[in-house]
Amino acid sequence: MTPKIVLASGSPRRRELLVQAGYRFEVQVSSVPESRGPGEDAIRFATRLAREKAEEVFARRQGATETLEPTMVLGADTVVVCDSEVMGKPADAADAKRMLLLLSGRTHHVVTGVAVVWGSGSPPAVEVAAEVTQVSMQTLSPEEVSRYVASGEPMDKAGAYAIQGYAGRWIPRISGCYFNVVGLPLALVASLFEGAECRLASQAAAQTLAG
Repeated sequence: MTPKIVLASGSPRRRELLVQAGYRFEVQVSSVPESRGPGEDAIRFATRLAREKAEEVFARRQGATETLEPTMVLGADTVVVCDSEVMGKPADAADAKRMLLLLSGRTHHVVTGVAVVWGSGSPPAVEVAAEVTQVSMQTLSPEEVSRYVASGEPMDKAGAYAIQGYAGRWIPRISGCYFNVVGLPLALVASLFEGAECRLASQAAAQTLAG
């Protein structure tokens, strides 16, 4: 049986990327708060949140259904790192302007943590990984930043910009996975899905032999 895929995120960018990659899936938004722990670096923060989101949605689904349908739940979280500052989504317009002026004329890193939780019962299995992409941004004037923030595009984006949107004109080069900067490293996710599917198939075969 092909496992059901569930995306534990309300991000429209992640939904669009999964559709683009040919996946069929459901969406169940996680209620895990996106708060960073004291001293938590970007990779630990992003991977912890991705895991907690996936585990929370997996547990909620298992508790709400009597079936043990094989399921893979995907969690993800993206942050931007510059000068050791870990940036999530801006709190408001002033915070968005601050982030963009910090990134202006510099190179930063985008980190996405991904987690896949799977199984047909309890306890579930989990695999966690992270992707890092280096991004260079042109120097921006305060007027450009103000106009961009006023457009509303930066407000739900890590680091206050969307490479696939208007801000793409300011990014002359990246090193690494483009889709990671959008919000979901597709090749890494595909690898995690394939690994989980193989393990689920092995478990099913073992159960059949045992039965």
